[in-house]
Parts: sequence; structure tokens; C-alpha cells
Amino acid sequence: MRVVRGRATDAETDRAVTRTLVEDVRDDGEGAVRVWTPHRQVAFGRRDTHADGYEAARAAAEERGFPPLERRVGGRAVAYTGETVAFARVTPVGDMRVGIDERYEAAERDLLAALDGLGVDARPGEPPDSFCPGSHSIQADGKVVGLAQRVQRGVALTAGICVVAERTDVADVLDAVYTALDHPFDPASVGSVASAGGPDDATAVVRSIEDALVGGRERDVERLDG
Repeated sequence: MRVVRGRATDAETDRAVTRTLVEDVRDDGEGAVRVWTPHRQVAFGRRDTHADGYEAARAAAEERGFPPLERRVGGRAVAYTGETVAFARVTPVGDMRVGIDERYEAAERDLLAALDGLGVDARPGEPPDSFCPGSHSIQADGKVVGLAQRVQRGVALTAGICVVAERTDVADVLDAVYTALDHPFDPASVGSVASAGGPDDATAVVRSIEDALVGGRERDVERLDG
């Protein structure tokens, strides 16, 4: 399995790495995994961009030192501090209509195993009024992991976010962002690996999630320099 480690030199170039990875899997049929810490940002979903308060939400993010970006996968806004972990597993698919639930369930099992290996007793689900609310989340004293999936011709991208130790920073910026978007959000709903008894080291979290998503497959590792 192809494994990409690290991040590119800036946020836009870094996002292009994942897009290229998706295209490569479509072309060659080889699955891929990427687990990394994206640059500091608030990533807005498509629904956010159509909200009346979107421009105010972008301004709120910028005022707090989080450059606003728009993403293709997922629902509502999420925040990355520079130490927040993102993950992506890209798999070739034949029929776009088949396998969505199975891919979600597999990713959920793998992430629960990764968190267990970090000493976190996590479970599926999320507290009320969480960031980027969805039916495929993982909680442990608050929402720790959010999952999303995008399926297109020949390929499926199962991706998400894991809060390591930066729950206060994430909660503060998202409180302002969600207020501007007029969308319910409870800052206390944000959890983290560290607050649930795990390490506060993003590198350890990246390693554990990568191991779980790759499983026993042989890795063909590529490293980014940024």
C-alpha cells in the first residue's frame, strides 16, 4: 500500500497532495493512506459557503489566526491548529453504489483500535452540538474523531480529523465560526486524545492511526519535505 507522510510547504499545495493521491489510485488501482498534521486553518464545507454568515465566519477565523479554506469532503467547518491530525484512506472501487457503509465501518473499527492503542477508551458517536456533526464520529470525553467519505468514479476517499491536545484552541475558533454561521455548537463538546488519557504528541497519534489504517499490508512510503 502506498503511504504518504508529512505535509507540503503550504496549505494549498498540501491539499493538492491528497487530490493527486486520489487521481493516482483511480489510475493505478493501488490503495493509499495518508496521515499527517495539516497547516493551521479552518476548513469550511460546501454547506457553510452557502450560509448567510459565511463571510463573517471567514473573518472570525482569520481574526483568530486561522486562514480560511474550503474543502470538498465533509460537512461543516473543522479547525486544524498545525498539531491536529488528518487522515485519508483512498481505495479503488468498481461500483460507486456499493460499499459505502462497509468503508465507514472499517475506518471506524481501525480508528477505535488506534485510539485504544494510545490508551483512549473511545466509542462511536458524538455529543450534541459537536463540530462538523455526522453519523460517523468517535467520542471520548467529547468528540475526538470525525469521519467523512467521498465516492467518485473508480475511487473512494474515507477521511477525517483527530483532535490531539488542542481542544481549547479548536473550541474557541469554532465557537466564533459557528456563531457567525448561525449553526448550533457547544465548545464543551470538543474532546481530544490527551484529555481522554492518551498522549499529547501528534507524532504518536499519526503513527498509531497510520498503522491501523494500513493494517498488515506492506508499505511503499513517500515523504514530503514541507
